[in-house]
Order: sequence, then C-alpha cells, then structure tokens
Amino acid sequence: MSTLTIRTLRPDDAAPLLAFEQANRAWFERHIDPRPDDFYSIDGIQAHVAQFLGEHQQGRLHPCVIVDEHGELIGRANLKDIDGQAQTAEVGYRIGEQQAGKGLATAALRYLIALAQDEWRLAGLCAYAIDGNAASMRVLERCGFVQGIAVPDIAIVAGNVVDGHAYALNLRAAGVDSAL
Repeated sequence: MSTLTIRTLRPDDAAPLLAFEQANRAWFERHIDPRPDDFYSIDGIQAHVAQFLGEHQQGRLHPCVIVDEHGELIGRANLKDIDGQAQTAEVGYRIGEQQAGKGLATAALRYLIALAQDEWRLAGLCAYAIDGNAASMRVLERCGFVQGIAVPDIAIVAGNVVDGHAYALNLRAAGVDSAL
C-alpha cells in the first residue's frame, strides 16, 4: 500500500471530492444506495461538504478523506450519528474502485476506531453491510466488529431492495486496539 493520509474534510476538498464521486459513481452504486443526480455537481458537492462540516462542528459527524501521496482523493471515511451521551457512533467508508483490495478500507476503519477512542472517547461503534458485500464484511471482522442482527431492506442496489447485517465493536472490551 502506498503512502496515504487520512484527515478531516475541509471546504477546499469540494472539487477533488466531486471528481472522486463522479469517477466512482457506477462502482459505488453496485454496492450502496445511489445518490441523487444533483449531488454530482459543484453546487451539490459544496452543499454536501458544508452540511458535513456543520454537523462536525455540532459534534454529530467526523468526516474524513483519504488522500494518496500525490494529493489525489482516493477514499472517504466517516464517524456519523455520534452520540456523546450514549458514547456511540456509526462508521462508514468509501474506497475508489482503482484502490479496492489494497487495504485502504482496513486502514480507514482502523483510523476511525482510533479517532472514536482518542478524540471522541466513545465506547462503541456500529456499522452496516449489505449481504453479498463480502469485502466490506471482511474489513469489519478484521477490525474486530462482530456481526449482529439481520437488517431487512437496508438499501436499494441496482434497483433491487437488498438485506444486510448490523455490526458492532465494543471499544471498552479488553484487547480492542486501533492498531489491530
């Protein structure tokens, strides 16, 4: 795996984020719900970035981007639905098609685990994966997440309603380490 940087999203990430999302739209839509068409414009992306940064300021979201050694945006990773009282959050990540299978999702998830522990002081994380997305399930399990309940109708992929599973990670459990 090449050198990469995972950092908090910034306002000046809008143009590279749009290029990343446009280049990987078909790839993502094979695995997750499609985004609305107006998302794929500079105005749509700028609104998306502004919303995410606003939610970050409010302590509800920690949006991150993954950038390669050439400064190209190659993925995203987020702590979302952060609940300080319950000390929980949901994790999510999107890796570009050309970078899939190179360990970036695992690196991103480990980064989010460390962020959840060190900066947000959370006790637990959850994630969701659609049935059939074996790569995402492997990443979650490799990082210590345990498969939980089935979630029917979790997403619409390629026009089909699909099921999935919830995953959980107890950050207070003995042996949970972001450097897994």
